[in-house]
Amino acid sequence: MLLDATRTVREFAVEMPNATRVFEKLKIDYCCGGDEPLNNACAKAGLPVEEVFSLLTQAGSMNDESEVLHAQSQPLTRLANYILEKHHVFTRNEVERLTALLEKVCSVHGANHPELLQIQSQFLALRAELEPHMMKEERILFPYIVGLEAAAADNHPAPFAPFGTVANPIAMMMREHDGAGEMLREMRKLSADYKVPADVCISYQTLYHALEAFEQDLHQHIHLENNILFPRAIKLEAAPA
Repeated sequence: MLLDATRTVREFAVEMPNATRVFEKLKIDYCCGGDEPLNNACAKAGLPVEEVFSLLTQAGSMNDESEVLHAQSQPLTRLANYILEKHHVFTRNEVERLTALLEKVCSVHGANHPELLQIQSQFLALRAELEPHMMKEERILFPYIVGLEAAAADNHPAPFAPFGTVANPIAMMMREHDGAGEMLREMRKLSADYKVPADVCISYQTLYHALEAFEQDLHQHIHLENNILFPRAIKLEAAPA
């Protein structure tokens, strides 16, 4: 890929192996804010573009079987199933675990660390958004994308879309992704980048480590949908029969 700083963060994330790991480390938004040119994103993060290019080049040379590297060439059905089986399952399992862990840690440390109660409030709001969001993808959007690909393979007309066009539910999902991204940023801010205080127990440390891992997985989850699955589905639907 041409290292052109005017290209978007999304283009780098989609086309370069391991770029998402670099962006995750540098706190550059590649999923919800991926439409921004890389030079602008670097300026906002206070990072020299040349330094980011160097890290991207190093990451791109690694021999890594990353999910994003293969997502572009996978059938949409396989990609959708991968997102369901890996990211939706992880999200559901972790929201249960983290809800209980937050309750425990807040009960012990909430008085001395009131930011925990704010983090808990943000997380519960995020959970309330994610659960119906994933259900809509599983019951409506992803089955339509699977049917769309099957129809194209058999040279049949696209399946009936009660929502008009696949771009409509995708736009809704992307708006909800933006909301989730904002909640993740707020939790990171409240926790001072998940810095564990000195006066806390192992459960507190476990909570912060788990929240950070949850954030990273959700970023990758949203990236696969926003930047790969959804644009390919829109393109497929618009292709001549």
